[in-house]
Formats: sequence, C-alpha cells, structure tokens
Amino acid sequence: MSRESSIAAAAAYFDDGRYIEDLRRRVAIPSESQNPERAEMLAVYLSGNLQAAFERLGYVCTIFENPVSGGGPLLLAERFEDAGLPTVLSYGHGDVVRGQEQAWSDGRSPWKLQVDGERIYGRGTADNKGQHTVNIAALAAVLETRGALGFNSKYLMEMGEEVGSTGLAEFVSAHAHELRADVLLASDGPRVDPATPTLFLGARGALNFDLICALRAGAHHSGNWGGLLANPAIVLAHAIASCVNAQGQIILGDWLPPEIPSSVRDAVASLMPAGGTDAPSVDPNWGEPGLSSAEKVYCWNTFEVLAMEAGQPAKPVNAIPGVAKAHCQIRFTVGRDPDDFLPALRSHLDAQGFENVEIVRSEQGFFRATRLDPDNPWVEFVRASVARTTNKAPAVLPSIGGSLPNALFAQDLHLPTVWVPHSYAGCSQHAPDEHVLAHVQREALQLMAGLFWDIGDKPPVTPRANLD
Repeated sequence: MSRESSIAAAAAYFDDGRYIEDLRRRVAIPSESQNPERAEMLAVYLSGNLQAAFERLGYVCTIFENPVSGGGPLLLAERFEDAGLPTVLSYGHGDVVRGQEQAWSDGRSPWKLQVDGERIYGRGTADNKGQHTVNIAALAAVLETRGALGFNSKYLMEMGEEVGSTGLAEFVSAHAHELRADVLLASDGPRVDPATPTLFLGARGALNFDLICALRAGAHHSGNWGGLLANPAIVLAHAIASCVNAQGQIILGDWLPPEIPSSVRDAVASLMPAGGTDAPSVDPNWGEPGLSSAEKVYCWNTFEVLAMEAGQPAKPVNAIPGVAKAHCQIRFTVGRDPDDFLPALRSHLDAQGFENVEIVRSEQGFFRATRLDPDNPWVEFVRASVARTTNKAPAVLPSIGGSLPNALFAQDLHLPTVWVPHSYAGCSQHAPDEHVLAHVQREALQLMAGLFWDIGDKPPVTPRANLD
C-alpha cells in the first residue's frame, strides 16, 4: 500500500461520517474539569471511550490517578514496534471548560454535536476532542494501509488542562523514562488562518495575578464623601496605566522580552493572523509600535486586564467603593525569567506611589514559555510533509500566542516539539457555540495521515536526549 492510500483512507473516514460519529460520542461526555460536579466524567472519558479506541489500534493503555489530590486522571497509550525505530510522543487533553449551556445560540447544546453547513458545533470540538480525534484516526489510517506505523508511538492524554494541567508536571517527572521519545508531535490551538496549515514550535508563557486596592471596609455616599475619600477604582486605574499606555504598549521595561532573534522574525515575516469571517478586526495601532501583527502575538510580551470590578457593576449606587480589583495577565516569550515579573511590578508600583495596591499571584494558570529554533530538522521534516500533502506552504510559528504545557516536553523531557493545530482563531473556543470547520478537519486528517506515513518511512535522524 502507498502514502496516497493512507491519505485516501483518512479522507474516507471523514466522508463516510465516522469522524462525526466518533466526535459525537466524545462531545456527549461532559468532561468539565472546571466543574467539581463533573469529576467522574473525567475518568469516563478515558476508560469509557479513548482506551477502547487506542486498544483497537494495538496500543497498551494504562490509566493513572493524578499524583496531585483533586487532579484528573491520565492515560498513557503505547504501541511498541521495534527498538530500532524512532519514538513519537503525542499529547492531548479530554477535559473541557464549562459548557455554559444557557448561552449557546439557536437551541444548541454543548453536549450534542450539531453540523450546520461548514461548522461542527459542540464543546470540545476545537479544544481538544476534535483535534485528538483527527490524530487518532490518522494513526488508524496508516495502520489500515501499511499494517504497521513504522515507528513507536506513545500518546499521553490528560484530563486537567483547562484547570492548569494540575499534576501533569509531577506525572512527567515521575514517568520521564516511560515518556522517553525522539519528538513530541501534538495538536492544539488554532491555525494562523483557516486556509493555511500551520505548525507551531512552542508557546508563550502565561502568568495571572490580581491587583487589589482595598482602602476601607464598605462603601460611602459619594455626595457626603466625594472629594474626601480616595477612590480605589481610580487609584487602581492609574496603577495599571503606569505599566501600560493607552495604546496597549508595555512601558514597564522589566516586562519586555529581549530582541526578537532573526530566525524567529524571518519565520513570521509573511504571516498575518486571521480568525475567519466572524473574528474581530485587528487594531493596527494597538501594542508594541514597530512590530507586525504576527510579531506582536507570537514574538512579544503583552499585558492584559481580563476582569475588573469595583462597587456593584450590575446595580451601581451613589457610593465610593472601598475596594477595587483587577485580574491581570502577562503573556511572555522566552528570554525573561517569569519569577522576576511580579517583584519588578512591586518595585515599580512602590516607586510610583502605589504602595496601597496589593499583588496576589494566581495559584493556577501559569505556563512557562518555550520556542524551538525553526532550523531544527524535525521542523523541516514536518513542514515538507504537510506541504507535500496539501500543496500549500504551511505557516511556521516559533511559538503560538496562547499557552500550553509545552515546557514539560521541551524543557523537562528535552524533546523537539512540533504542534500541528486543526482549529482556527474564530472557533469560539472557551465560549458558547464552540465549533470547528469541516473542510479544515478533512484536510487535517489527510495531512496527519501523510505525516505519520512519512515518519514511518524515513524520519530525520536526531540525537535523543539523555534523561539519566
């Protein structure tokens, strides 16, 4: 059998409806890791669905309890073919964010897959059930046509990515030798635009924290006390403005990354981030001046206020609030130690006279930044394979704008990491009406089948990291 047969088998899996049916069963499992009432569904997703899917492909599956109390279970599926063959480690997550059942439009349910033209709706279709459904099916297509993969395969599935991958670092540390491989090849996140196959080689890090200005207990009448009492919302707004200007440019120097390397700048030079027809328009004058849109989101640090509250926003009254709070985030690239960000902020706020603004680091939501050099042999191998299948030049992002637990694979397991996303930025990920595009899923099945075939045919030869 041939490479073309494998690609055709993957396309047939979509065309005859098997992709939709497999994804329908997975979406129907409400595996909300953010909802304690759904905790049992995390195990059901692994033992009641994925385990059987892998075992049909000749994988040996082990389900592990999370090493951290309260964390979701993990599954490691392994297919060993020969000690002389390369080993590919893949990763995905079966947990999803809250369904937000009441907010979906046109009577849709997050737990019932619905196809409407090009859009395939359901919670997890984009993040991440649809993406690992593609990859598992592509592995099956190669096995169907070749009878073997031609490489050893390990697939790690976690059930807590949406709550900060609780326990994943401890699991990777404890099972480093079981996870030993030559490359991480995984799928999550969006393409740079729906029409362009995309690779990304790392991820920006994320650090979340609260800024709190608590000046007094309770609120006080603005007519009696206006002009006499400091307003914490105004104080907090000025504290934030001392870190970032009115155009979104970071002005706190210790938060800025080093100069963008030339290989990274060259990799994104021709890219224009786009989220499809329903995506918001880019604000051209927002962010770091002198950078392209791609450089801003893939290669630079950003500061965002994600939520802000003072008083009673839903039912305002004529009173000066006693407390104001903002939930903030720094997205950052490699080159800066994230442990320095909040101490630098503390020194800056004190120097600006904002000693009364407290900084509280979030317990969840921290990710380290990673970025693989675009010149790595695995990058060129995957790029060439995808281009051969699709007849398109894929976009290559040194790091994605969002955050993933990629550092566990890139830094702790010392693997080259190549991600091939199957979604797009306008997919309503984490929101009501989450969906994927049918033509992107069909193309993804084909390009992944071609890629897995090529790895089994003639993979790049690279030294394996020593974990001893």
